[in-house]
Amino acid sequence: MDGFRFEQDLVRALLREQHPDLAHLELRDVAGGWDNQQWRLGAELAVRLPRTERAPALLRTEQKWLPVLAERLPLPTPIPVRTGEPSALFEHTWTITRWVAGEPADYAPITRADAAETLAGFLKALHQHAPAEAPANPTRGIPLTEMPDEFTSALEVAADDAREIWEKAVAAPAWHGAPTWLHGDLHPANVIVREGTLSGVIDFGEMCAGDPASDLSAAWILLPAGTASRFFDIYENADEATIARARGWAVLRALHLIIIGRNGRLGLPGGKPTWEPAGRAALERALAVN
Repeated sequence: MDGFRFEQDLVRALLREQHPDLAHLELRDVAGGWDNQQWRLGAELAVRLPRTERAPALLRTEQKWLPVLAERLPLPTPIPVRTGEPSALFEHTWTITRWVAGEPADYAPITRADAAETLAGFLKALHQHAPAEAPANPTRGIPLTEMPDEFTSALEVAADDAREIWEKAVAAPAWHGAPTWLHGDLHPANVIVREGTLSGVIDFGEMCAGDPASDLSAAWILLPAGTASRFFDIYENADEATIARARGWAVLRALHLIIIGRNGRLGLPGGKPTWEPAGRAALERALAVN
């Protein structure tokens, strides 16, 4: 992950091999990234190379489906514009995308209340009926009762109020509507902020079809305190059971952010120190009485 990095020389060689018309553009390192390492290419593009075992499949998902969805989304997204294919230089697929300007929310948190309207509008546009061939995801958009133990283990050491919200979410009626498109991974590192508000959404590798409550957890994970109810008023399509499930998702995701952030603070592999304060703030919002 962050401890493993490709060199710019490899990226430049790949560009010359497969996209020579772009090979002259300035190439700059970009901090962050989990499954993929990223560089900015010129003023308007980015290059992403997979660096974990699962990353190539995530890139293939983005390459296939994000161009289908992006036209209807009201925020900038990293639309793939070129595909890199496996070669003697690099054995996996890679991608050239549009650059989304701004700072990730784990570095620049959302502070403006009007972000509730922006996020609700984005998710209303995204959460449309998904086709039968849309990808499934084993840990996103699924019934909470089917969540793998390795993902719910974070609740074992959580405070009583966090476990209570999770238990209410699990007990809430399951989603019985048609599966909708989901981003699948809406947390602070995957949204872009400018001037205190939401200005872009990135990293669609986990996109899938399922229960929208998985994405709606972003009302607590991303938005300022006290704006979740405003978000749901604008989103309109969430009943009490869906909101309960979304809040449960928010608690679980906040705990994961804290764990990964703490690992980063301690210098452990795969840790992201900026995620700990983001996770603690998200958990505080999810636990607050609305």
